Amino acid sequence: MPLTAHHSDRLQRIEQARDLVFQGRSEAQGSGVSPWIAQSWQRCLSMGLQPGQAVGFDAISAQHMRRVQEASRPLVQAAQPVLAELARAIADIRYFAILTNAQGIVVDVHGPVDRQDRRAEVIARVGVDLSEKAVGTTAISAALTELQPVWLHRGEHFFQDTGVYSCAGAPVFGPDGLCAGMLDLTGIETTERPALKHLVRRSARSIENSWLLSTDHALVLRLNWPGNQPGDDSDGLITLDPNGQIVGANPTARQMLSLSPDTNGQTQHASEVFASPWENLFDAASRQASAQELPLWSGLRLQTQALRPGTRPAAAHSAKASERAQAMAKPLKDVQTDMIREAVQQARGNVAEAARSLGISRATVYRKLGLPKA
Repeated sequence: MPLTAHHSDRLQRIEQARDLVFQGRSEAQGSGVSPWIAQSWQRCLSMGLQPGQAVGFDAISAQHMRRVQEASRPLVQAAQPVLAELARAIADIRYFAILTNAQGIVVDVHGPVDRQDRRAEVIARVGVDLSEKAVGTTAISAALTELQPVWLHRGEHFFQDTGVYSCAGAPVFGPDGLCAGMLDLTGIETTERPALKHLVRRSARSIENSWLLSTDHALVLRLNWPGNQPGDDSDGLITLDPNGQIVGANPTARQMLSLSPDTNGQTQHASEVFASPWENLFDAASRQASAQELPLWSGLRLQTQALRPGTRPAAAHSAKASERAQAMAKPLKDVQTDMIREAVQQARGNVAEAARSLGISRATVYRKLGLPKA
């Protein structure tokens, strides 16, 4: 595919930023790449790495890999159905999905990997170390360091050997609130698609929810703010044991309730969060009551629906299934338009904010949605 003027200019700005950082120039932070990319390049340099050196893409030992696979089993199992759907979504754009643990070791690969292309084969292998110390700046190392979705294109990777890749990455958090790994979408010498950052973020969220709901619990609480009915993957989710102890929560719920990650096995009780008798939550689940507003000790109120394990609102379930079926039947350009429209809605109509979250220009948002330019 021929380079557009915009794409050529982008590559040129990346190359100029590399020159500034690798020469140790003080103006490198404002060089045309995100500050966290320049910071990663500088960390690589401080480790004694040089951009022109060969990258080994080494795999860990078989003994080490057995320990990694055992520790990563819950993550891999929760990710399987999400990765299967994701592989179908990206099959036509020459990207594939990589799942790693929190140390950047590959634990699963899905999608159209061209095994005849060594550049794909060396990274799309279970057991290969794709951490920053091993392969420099990548979406994998960046997502695990920044703990937020990222997009890297070509020369934004540290090594020249990895400058053929374009990658979107997002961290995946376990039920305890700690980062357990990351999900990466990679293409090789292909068109830049920063909107994939939005897709990888949604997919990581689905993995987190699936993992949380697969753990032992007596009650699930689906949380949303008043005016937003609980029932889909955007909900905050927490799980309780029979005594009302919080045994797990997804990142959305932790943000809503200001819950810290569970360290050293220490968790909170529902009574420390909700300013109402926690036993009422189990009663509501037994009655299959609809969502209700509950007060928090913080003074805020949340829409909360209590459900027994394995159940979810029927209307939300059928709507979600219909949405997925329609998405699978849509052309890729329509899926991308849907992603952009959802980003604008989440930004409450702020096109500039939506464009930043997707890593695209405001002009692209206006064009894709047929909006009049402001």
